[in-house]
Amino acid sequence: MSRVLIVVPPLAGHVNPTVALGRALTESGHEVAWSGSEFHIRPLLGDAAAVFTTGSKLLRDQGGQGLAAVKSLWEGFVVPYARFSAKAVDRAVREYEPDVVVVDQHTPAGAIAAHRNAVRWATIASSSMESGRPLRAFPKVEAWITDHLKTLWQSGGLPEAEFADPRFSPDLVLALTSSALVDPEHFGAGAIDGSSHAAQTVFTGPLLGGRPGGADFPWEALDPARVHLLVSMGTLAADVSAHVHERAAHALRLSGERIQGIVSGPPELADAYPDGTVVRPTVPVLDLFGRGAIDAVLCHGGQNTVCEALAHGLPLVAAPIRHDQPVVAAQVAAAGAGLRVSFRRADGAELHRAVETVLADPSYRSAAEKIRAQFAADGGAATAVAAIERLLIAP
Repeated sequence: MSRVLIVVPPLAGHVNPTVALGRALTESGHEVAWSGSEFHIRPLLGDAAAVFTTGSKLLRDQGGQGLAAVKSLWEGFVVPYARFSAKAVDRAVREYEPDVVVVDQHTPAGAIAAHRNAVRWATIASSSMESGRPLRAFPKVEAWITDHLKTLWQSGGLPEAEFADPRFSPDLVLALTSSALVDPEHFGAGAIDGSSHAAQTVFTGPLLGGRPGGADFPWEALDPARVHLLVSMGTLAADVSAHVHERAAHALRLSGERIQGIVSGPPELADAYPDGTVVRPTVPVLDLFGRGAIDAVLCHGGQNTVCEALAHGLPLVAAPIRHDQPVVAAQVAAAGAGLRVSFRRADGAELHRAVETVLADPSYRSAAEKIRAQFAADGGAATAVAAIERLLIAP
């Protein structure tokens, strides 16, 4: 039996894939534990999970778009969370004595702790933000990020001469997407020195399953005579969610009784939506998809939401807000599995037209089904486990 420590940020979209990974590792005979903010990740992992807590810290909400959003992500979340959690993550590595550490790209403290304690580590890329060098046209921004990473490295007591980009394991990068959406060579070219990590990148597709079910979801509220649209804008859009939902509500009103919305959002938004819309703070997305209860998805273009929908052959309308969402939304459009609309300019009427288009034109569903087949071939959690096991026995 090998021990695997998974280091995650307090973000649902980053934790959820590791639930499926942890379950698959356990079923393969390995022991698994997590390091992260127990307050945030315990509800997602369940009571039985072993958690080495980092404690909780109130971090600034993400805001802005474009480069302003990048600055907000690094200054408001990645760097302060890495500093806050560094000692706790290092203690988790020393106490748990894992054979390998699996590190989310947005928790560089995990890679630094693994390096300091001479433990092999693997990267889990649950977004495209740090892969493919999306900021290559802005060398000053890349240099600014590099400076942050080097400062974190040195503050962890590691010599500058040994510096390695903590967003990319030299041995294994688990990319939770597929070559059906991205160019493997482009995805692997993400390190700060411009080198390619394609050789150690394994495309798994989304890691599905293992999450708490939808026992408290009002299944009886779903009207079987209507088409169902999932509306989900992710966990990092608090500053704009009201505007997004206002437009989505307008789009549903324009559809009349034909489309019923299932909305992941604050309960106070319910009044903005047409009667019959199901609005819940959290929605059992995988259960809804698995039961065939959703016909299309309106979302922000986050990689996890997109890939989970495509893994079930569902077409999408993506209105990207920030970070890697424009890149992922463009991938969906290029694959013919949905439409990308402008978050800034698309009003309710345009969202309505886009949703009606992906529902009416069978080519979008057909393209989504092709990606679904590729995801199935990629192997999901089973492929991730096999890659980690190869790392465990590598010389």
